[in-house]
Amino acid sequence: MSTLIRRFAAVLCALIGAMAAATSFAGELTRADLERRFAPPLRVGDKAGDVPVWPIGSELAPDDGPVGWAFESIDLAPIPGFEGTPINLLIALDARGNFMSVEVLRQHEPVFLGGLGESPLHEFVRQYAGRNLSQSITVSTIYGASSAAEGAGNRVVLDGITKATASVRIVNQTVLTAAVAVARARLGFAAPSIAGPPARAREDRYEQRSFGDLLDTGAIATLRLANRDAEALFADSDAAGLDPAALAAPGETFVELYVAWLNPPGIGRTILGDAGFAELQRALEPGQQAWWVATAGRTSFLDEHFVRGTAPARLTLRQGGVPFELRDADLDPRTPPGAPPLNAALVLKAAPLAGVDPGSVQDFELTFARARGAILPEITHRGVHVNYRAPESYFERPPAPPPDWLIAWQDRRTDLTVIGAALALLAAVLARPRWISLSPRRLKLFRFGFLAFTLGYLGWHAQGQLSIVQLTGAVKMLYAGQSLASYLYDPVSLLLIAFTLASSLAWGRGAFCGWLCPFGALQEFAAHLGRLCRLPQRRLPRRLAQWLDRGRYALLLALVGAAAFAPRVAGKLVEVEPFKTAITVGFDRTWPFVAYAGVLLALGAVYYKFFCRYLCPLGAAMVLGGKLRLLRWLPRRRECGKPCQRCRHRCAYDAIDRNGAIRYDDCFQCLDCVGIYHDPERCAPVMLLRRKARHIC
Repeated sequence: MSTLIRRFAAVLCALIGAMAAATSFAGELTRADLERRFAPPLRVGDKAGDVPVWPIGSELAPDDGPVGWAFESIDLAPIPGFEGTPINLLIALDARGNFMSVEVLRQHEPVFLGGLGESPLHEFVRQYAGRNLSQSITVSTIYGASSAAEGAGNRVVLDGITKATASVRIVNQTVLTAAVAVARARLGFAAPSIAGPPARAREDRYEQRSFGDLLDTGAIATLRLANRDAEALFADSDAAGLDPAALAAPGETFVELYVAWLNPPGIGRTILGDAGFAELQRALEPGQQAWWVATAGRTSFLDEHFVRGTAPARLTLRQGGVPFELRDADLDPRTPPGAPPLNAALVLKAAPLAGVDPGSVQDFELTFARARGAILPEITHRGVHVNYRAPESYFERPPAPPPDWLIAWQDRRTDLTVIGAALALLAAVLARPRWISLSPRRLKLFRFGFLAFTLGYLGWHAQGQLSIVQLTGAVKMLYAGQSLASYLYDPVSLLLIAFTLASSLAWGRGAFCGWLCPFGALQEFAAHLGRLCRLPQRRLPRRLAQWLDRGRYALLLALVGAAAFAPRVAGKLVEVEPFKTAITVGFDRTWPFVAYAGVLLALGAVYYKFFCRYLCPLGAAMVLGGKLRLLRWLPRRRECGKPCQRCRHRCAYDAIDRNGAIRYDDCFQCLDCVGIYHDPERCAPVMLLRRKARHIC
């Protein structure tokens, strides 16, 4: 067996090394595919070169630019699914950041392949239509949660899918990550602020202030540039000295720039007046920001080519190094009382999805140009900056929504608490097994009670059945250069994986296989039912048992190889595990799968835990992990096997050799032999010693 394991490990390493080059992800649709989905009057343009998106235009207004963008999620957000392969979605986003549609193109999630079927997934993604990217979109598996959340601020909660919690959260993360990437590239959507979501104006606070008060408190930022300052900007260029007026009166004002954020009533109503502020409110979309920009002096921030409704060429807004276009809102702001004579004033607004954070510093740059020469003039540009941030009292910062994976953990906190307590109890029993195992009745009650919990709560309720899919998926993700972050969306499985790894170091593979596998628990009950029905309890011939046991490693190797080179085949091969049928969907599948699971349980009623011991590829992987075991924790006596064979004959797993040694690779830690060891009425060497002592007396 050790030779077989070494050979298996060598082949596995070779396969893993090849997977890095073999695994790649790319979009699969052509323009013709898109045209079949977006029929006239919509028209599909050529796929862009910089960002892999198709522009969707309108035949009714061909010169107006795209009305939306279509893209495959795998090109922009190849987030691995539960099985390790990214889900590919076709997403359509309109020019305002609204989802036009989301369609499933390809997925390998085990729960949707023959389990629940793809229909629930298609129903789930249809919920995105009409939602806006600026909303906080999360998922809940509580039915009707999305309806309850409508109108609750900017938060939208989509109805999830029971028994597919982790998968739909990964779908949601895929949709949002891909859509945000396109919105940044095509709609001016900003990267999220380091401090969290953008601040919003406090609409519940208004105090009458004068123009001078706003200047004094910094609610209006200002910059004055004298003629000598403007001349100094060009001093190191060929454009120096080209402004006679500046040279003649160096102390006079060249330009005085004013900037103010208009969304808070305390600023907007002071500058625009009540009527002007109300008009601004009607002109803005939810989450859109607006500023009042004005200039006084010799120079304006508007050039002679400016057209209303467009962006002033001389003014640029940047935040965090990202430029934002500010367009004229086509309002006619009054000159605020107390303001100096102005040569220009506009209300400028950012794009609705821009994501400018008014709670962080905004960098306004005003650019000037001078031309030297009449024919093919040489143009020199210079700029000045105003850093602006309204006082803290005018805005509030909403709390940052937790990431989807953290929401998943919060939603499962009750399950995690219950399962965590059960794991702590199991660890305590395995660490100090003498008391629980000394009485056969006490051990039987505890074992059947814990296995009932494993099957009913951990398996059918909490969906905590570990599977070979998690192992093959992890290998695929790591060697495709991706992280294992997808596992964060399934906290119950992650908790079990962590406990299984830790328990393998202490006790070997049996802590999971003997106590925490829901299908293993179901087989245990099938075996007990078989005994109650007086079915013959048989054991496979030794050579056949060894051949089947080794076959598990070949099956594990085939699954890993198929996962690397033929994912579709792997999706079918993993059905050798009946876990999805019996546990995940509770036998709610087509008859071939149910029949297969039923046959395995029937075999388990006669041949104790037949699947676990002879077919389970996850069990084979657990055996390999159990090689890391640090303790030989099951007690033995010198007489065990020499000559006493009682524990060996009682072991239903055939895990004890004739010489009394325990094969931990085959041990499921049922604790029967521990009870016999400590019981003076059942341990033959102890019984013999007591008889000798009585005879001497």
